[in-house]
Amino acid sequence: MKRLFLIYAALALMAIAVSGQTRPQTGPPKPAATPAPKPAATPAPSNARVPDSRIALVDTTIFGDEKNGIWRYVDAAKSVQAEFRTRTDELQSIQTRLKALAAEIQALMKARVPDQKTIQARQQQGENLQNEGKTKQDRLDEDLSKRYQQVLAPISRQIGAALDQFAAQRGVTMTLDMSKILPAILTAVPAVDLTQAFINDFNSKNPRTGAAPR
Repeated sequence: MKRLFLIYAALALMAIAVSGQTRPQTGPPKPAATPAPKPAATPAPSNARVPDSRIALVDTTIFGDEKNGIWRYVDAAKSVQAEFRTRTDELQSIQTRLKALAAEIQALMKARVPDQKTIQARQQQGENLQNEGKTKQDRLDEDLSKRYQQVLAPISRQIGAALDQFAAQRGVTMTLDMSKILPAILTAVPAVDLTQAFINDFNSKNPRTGAAPR
């Protein structure tokens, strides 16, 4: 019985591992809100007056929000996901088959006289599926990353340049991404959060040209 328990435990662990490995990565990378590099500024004289500073906060994670985010970015991300839907569905199918195999082996082991030959065959099927799923997941991750870069990088640069201009027009001298420094923010009045105001401004200047991809 101890040997049977070890066989089942090994397969169960294998199914759990593949469940994590074969889950398709459908979320796009977060949009970069960093403007294009600027030429180095000429050093100011030692007696120069330090200009008044106005700091604003922007949460870049909201840019990709389906309801409240930047339409152009959200639609582009959906278009990439649609391109790879067949492959992500295939990985989901592999995960489902692995769970079914684990359940079948569990049932076989509960038999009065466990069929060791069948159990070993199912275990080998599970191992083969695990390897197949990992290979396909690795390739999908690589291809998705490249495609996201091709499609979303230009939009991210456009967002960064627009944010730079948006802040300058409002006299903001420094814009901080609150999604990256949230634990360090102890207090902040709502007026310094320009996230939704910027998104609304960007969307008004870059309207959707058609129905959003589903």
